[in-house]
Parts: sequence; structure tokens; C-alpha cells
Amino acid sequence: MNIALVHEWLTNMAGSERVVINFKELYKDAPLYTTMYDPEKLDKELQDIDVRTSFLQKKVKKGHQRFLPFMPMAFESFDLNEYDVILSSSSSCAKGVVTNPNTMHVCYCHTPMRYAWEFYYEYADKTEMKKIKKTFLKYFMNYMRIWDRLAADRVDYFIANSENVAKRIWKHYRKESVVIHPPVRCKLFNIGEKDDDFFLILSRLVPYKRIDLAVKAFNELGLPLVIIGDGEERSKLEAIAKGNIQFLGRQPDEVIKEYYSRCRGFVFPGEEDFGITPLEAQSCGRPVIAYGKGGVLETVIEGETGVFFEEQTTESLVEAVRRFENMTFDKQAIRKHAETFDEEIFKQKIENFINDKYEEFKNTKHWKVIR
Repeated sequence: MNIALVHEWLTNMAGSERVVINFKELYKDAPLYTTMYDPEKLDKELQDIDVRTSFLQKKVKKGHQRFLPFMPMAFESFDLNEYDVILSSSSSCAKGVVTNPNTMHVCYCHTPMRYAWEFYYEYADKTEMKKIKKTFLKYFMNYMRIWDRLAADRVDYFIANSENVAKRIWKHYRKESVVIHPPVRCKLFNIGEKDDDFFLILSRLVPYKRIDLAVKAFNELGLPLVIIGDGEERSKLEAIAKGNIQFLGRQPDEVIKEYYSRCRGFVFPGEEDFGITPLEAQSCGRPVIAYGKGGVLETVIEGETGVFFEEQTTESLVEAVRRFENMTFDKQAIRKHAETFDEEIFKQKIENFINDKYEEFKNTKHWKVIR
């Protein structure tokens, strides 16, 4: 089976890049097609590998965000005719690659394009731009929705990263999908012996993550909060944070592991399609305080591995933290729950799916001839 991997862009490390690492571990000889590649910003597993980039590579130092209008063209420019199987990792345009009738395309969908569908209104409202640019954005996103819907028809089989995403795939693409949850590196994390009093956030500091909500809540609570991560919102968040809140910026894995293993609880105030960090915290036996919507409903068990707050407001989060302070949690039980999402289980499920579907694909007639 001659297989190729496709991913949106490789310019930073996040949950989807961990998925790609597992794909490469499964299919070591598979080339990886992507629009932009910046190995200096990636983990060692994604350095010195066979990466084939698009015409956008020459713009990599400017960042991928501003080149969204060219992403459909970039993916359609890849010649993938030599491969039996394409496994794409997509949250935007990667599923739009063009394949021939004898090539099976499986898309691991992290989400339908967030900023094109129901989250469009949130993105548009928070985008700081002139009125003329917002008018252009409306027309452009109308085009992107049409392209995105047509691109979904190029996929033979969808894998959704959560039940939450499976619902959205059906809503926007009218495609069935199988759920295989993203991988957690359980072997990287351990239950810590030391229990500190601080709460922890690990996140990119961008608006939709709603870190501002946590800052305001912990300003009111006066409890220690450590925030690891960086992004466009950092200076704004630091400006409103009181002395009980500490910003550490980006940190290496060893430091992150240490903070995970010692924190009193992990705070997750945004709505995510899945959300890998709550599971990493649970791998360390640490409970989670999360906004009760989205993928986290599939990874956190109320009262056993964490608590939910029902409204995305400061008051609701404050109430949840106060409720959390009066609860006790079993570290071993939390860890055991996280292990059900381990990366070895993930890789086995992906491999089984690819093998089963390839046999089905080879033996099924995918076209009709009218005589």
C-alpha cells in the first residue's frame, strides 16, 4: 500500500501536529504534503522527515494565517496520482487535495473549517478591521463555504476526532464519519507526588480560548493561577491580571510536565472541538474545571475527573471553582480514565481503519455506467 500524508501547515506545535506525529510513526515511509514547513518551530519527530511543500513555502516566515485565500489552490496543486491511499489531517483545506478514482482518501477531521461555518460570526465580530475589509470577508467566506463543501465530496471516508465534530461533519457536509479520539502521550506524563496549591492553564493566548474569562474569575477568587502559553492576547491579559496570576509564556515539555503533575486543578474555559490538554492533565492524575460544551464532554467525567461550569461567564466559572474546592478526587482513577485515550490505542485504531477500508474500497464499485 503506497500511502501519503497531508496536513494543513507545519509552522507550530498543537494537538493536530501530535496526530501527524502518530501518523508518521505508523507510516514511516510516507511523504508528508503540506503548504508550509518551519522545522525550527516543531518537535524533533517532525524534523528531518520527507516533507513536500506548496508554492506558499517561500512565505513561511510571514505565517500561514494571512494566506488562507491561497490554501485551496495550494492543496489542489499537489500531484498525488501515484498513491494508493491518502490520509489527510484537516481542520481547514487539507481535505481538498485532488485524487484519482483508484486512490482512497481518508480524512481525519479535527473540525470542519471553524471560521467558515457556525463559528464565522464569532470570528467576524472579534476581528479588528475596517468596515470595507469586513465586507470583503463576508464575500470571501461565502466562497470558502462553497469550496469547503465541494472539497468534502473528494473524501472517501471521514474520521471525526469526537462525537462533537462528527455532528458538525454531518451538518455541514452531510457525510457519515467514524469517531477516533486524538492521541494522548500518557507515557510522557506521570502522577506527581507533590501537591501544590496553584491552578493551571496551558493554551495559546488567542481570543476563542477565553483565557480572559479565567483571568477575571481568578482575579475575583484571589487563588494562584499559572498560565503557560503565548499569543496575541498575552499583553492584554497581563494588563488585567492581578498579582495572584503568573504568565510563564511558552515552555518545553519537561517544564509543562512538572506543572501538570503539581497543579491543584486544570482550568479549561474555552469551547473546543476536542481539546487535548484536559486529557494531558488527567494523565497526571489532576482534575479539570471546564466549560461544559464541546469535545470536553467526551473526556471529562463530572464529579470523577473534574467539574463543568454551564455558562461561559465569570460568575459561572467562579462558582465551579468554589464547588471544586470542596471535592476530593482519586488520582489513580483519573489517570486510568486518561489511559483509554493513549496514543498506542489511537494508532491501532487508525491502522485497523485504513486496512479495513482499503479492502472495502478495492472491492467496491464507486461509479455507475448508464447504458
